[in-house]
Amino acid sequence: MKTAKLLMLAVMMTALMLGACAGPHGYGAGSGYREAALERGLAETNEQVDRAVKDPEKAKQAKAIVQDIVNEVKQSFKKTSDYHQKLYALNANYEATPEQFMKILDEQNNERMASATRILGFRFKLKSLLTVQEWKDLTEAMDKTRSRYMPKRESM
Repeated sequence: MKTAKLLMLAVMMTALMLGACAGPHGYGAGSGYREAALERGLAETNEQVDRAVKDPEKAKQAKAIVQDIVNEVKQSFKKTSDYHQKLYALNANYEATPEQFMKILDEQNNERMASATRILGFRFKLKSLLTVQEWKDLTEAMDKTRSRYMPKRESM
């Protein structure tokens, strides 16, 4: 249960870093929008770090870790786009085999898992830097922010 909560927090931090889905976008949304959304998410997260972490030096270190997460997310987007381009090119090839598609999909999934692992490592680095109270304050602030941007789920 504790591991699930920790993983959920890492996912939440990643979602917030993705700009919290602040506006309408869909398939084909440009990287300019994504960059702007990431920068808005980073700015908001940095403000939350400043409020939760009173020691300026520690806050500076925490924001550097948050920046590492953002950088990893940017790299992940770029690599995902590259894999999509490979799939588009393969799809245009009438002679393409299922094995060729599976090879690209396997590579993409392996890279996605490696990226998620790196982000999770940054999450634990951030956690080890902060006190229990700072962590609680930061995650509560991030929960409030996330709830503003995440769509409401309908109950069954």
